[in-house]
Amino acid sequence: MKIADILSPECVISDLRGATKKEILEELALPVSRIHRINLDEIVSILMAREQLGSTGMGDGVAIPHGKVPGLKDIVGALGKSAKGLDFDSIDKKPCHIFFMLLAPSTFVTQHLKALARVATLLKDPSLRHRIMESSSASEIHHLLIDHDSTIED
Repeated sequence: MKIADILSPECVISDLRGATKKEILEELALPVSRIHRINLDEIVSILMAREQLGSTGMGDGVAIPHGKVPGLKDIVGALGKSAKGLDFDSIDKKPCHIFFMLLAPSTFVTQHLKALARVATLLKDPSLRHRIMESSSASEIHHLLIDHDSTIED
């Protein structure tokens, strides 16, 4: 599975504005809800329920909120960057700046885990995180991710 398979350019946000977890999740979910015709409130509710189980803030300024959405056909993602950062209850207690939301169909157990692992592997790279934060456009961020992902073996 490649990032290009789950992240469309329209789902990259270069300037997240949210000041709370819910606001960030709403911003990330909005383009996905429009493209895939899934109710925005349902997506946000699923993501917030997952956050109540434990934060998806993995440290190093990265969070990977995720959930399973009934009616979704494929795994989809959205990436957002927040220059200001947000306290996302990350394991290292530092603000998150890069948010990669993953949504999977309810029946995609193994595929969901593989997608999570792929995103985590990708965003562990400090140089990639730095380049994302230095990027000025959603298009540039999308290209960075796709190019970097192509260097990672399946």
